[in-house]
Amino acid sequence: MKNVYTVAQVNGYIKNMFTQDFLLQSILVKGEVSNCKYHSSGHIYFTLKDGKGAIACVMFAGNRSGLKFHMQEGQQVVVGGTIDVFERDGRYQLYAKSITLDGAGQLYERFEQLKRELAEQGLFAPEYKQPIPRFIRTLGVVTAPTGAAVRDIINIATRRNPYVQIILYPAIVQGEQAPASIVNGIRALERCKVDVMIVGRGGGSIEDLWAFNEEIVAQAIFDCSVPIISAVGHETDTTIADFVADLRAPTPSAGAELAVYDYSLMQTQLDELVLRYTRRMKQQIASARMRLSNDQIRLSHLSPAGQIREKRSYLVSLEEKLERQMQEKLRERRYQVSLYAEKLKGLSPLEKLSQGFSHVADAEGRTVTDVNRIQVGELVTIHVKNGRIVAQVKEKEEWKQPKKS
Repeated sequence: MKNVYTVAQVNGYIKNMFTQDFLLQSILVKGEVSNCKYHSSGHIYFTLKDGKGAIACVMFAGNRSGLKFHMQEGQQVVVGGTIDVFERDGRYQLYAKSITLDGAGQLYERFEQLKRELAEQGLFAPEYKQPIPRFIRTLGVVTAPTGAAVRDIINIATRRNPYVQIILYPAIVQGEQAPASIVNGIRALERCKVDVMIVGRGGGSIEDLWAFNEEIVAQAIFDCSVPIISAVGHETDTTIADFVADLRAPTPSAGAELAVYDYSLMQTQLDELVLRYTRRMKQQIASARMRLSNDQIRLSHLSPAGQIREKRSYLVSLEEKLERQMQEKLRERRYQVSLYAEKLKGLSPLEKLSQGFSHVADAEGRTVTDVNRIQVGELVTIHVKNGRIVAQVKEKEEWKQPKKS
């Protein structure tokens, strides 16, 4: 009776045959990517095919560190790895350990190698980057003389500032002669002493842009004393020139915007500054005039002439005050004198005489106030209102004072 084998035994036998085949343990397979799926676990599942066949492939998450690009449908790649049997399903597949783009893959490896070497030499170091001047007079452009890139740069630069002079070096930007042509353009514009330089071209494949990945171009950019803006390809394209340049622009149009300051924006800012400083100047002038007016007033008070006027005014006020006080005193004294006059008038002998009273004096002129001080027969003088009378005493009589009970 013939031997009967299980499915697992057959699959295991076939797996062992694959394992013993040295060629299948380290193989490079070229083909087109199809049915590519990035699994949430990090594994990549895809099919590699050509015009006559297809093979299932998988790259485990642990091997993805060597993958330098995002895999897409239709890409031509070279996959390195091991072909082995998956025993459970009884099918073989290619377990990928490395994947590179076919044709461009070699260029990409050269790109990565040169990038590492130049980085180690310090060509990418930020301390060597030159600042891009904000305001420029001359703009140097190293690019192809025809094409969308040069038109975009000229149009945008002219629109942003029509006063900027653009000096174009018509360089070869693709092919074997391109690196030397780009280097010559950089050195020629450096001798022209432009303020800033744009080095770049429009988009294309990695082969089309390869001139900007050459070491001589990178060294020329690094050695240039004029600040350089790298503007190569589209936003997703990256070249060695981008890393060495003082500033990278995602596109040639963006390079023109970064190099040339917008004149209309500057004019608007200048107008705003003029208005702001005019208002501030007017405020300062008004404040200075007010201070000057106050100082003039103070000076008029503090000057000798002002002091003299002030003292004169003070003296006039004192004079007026003194005069008022003197008039007041005179009025008071006149009133008192009138009172004293009336009082004296009441006490005046003449007044008494005019009222019918008389004054009697003896021969010696003494006032006779006591009857006992004059004798009968003596002469006396009697003063009356309008004259005096000389008389002789004929008789005298003393008044008897009534007794107090």
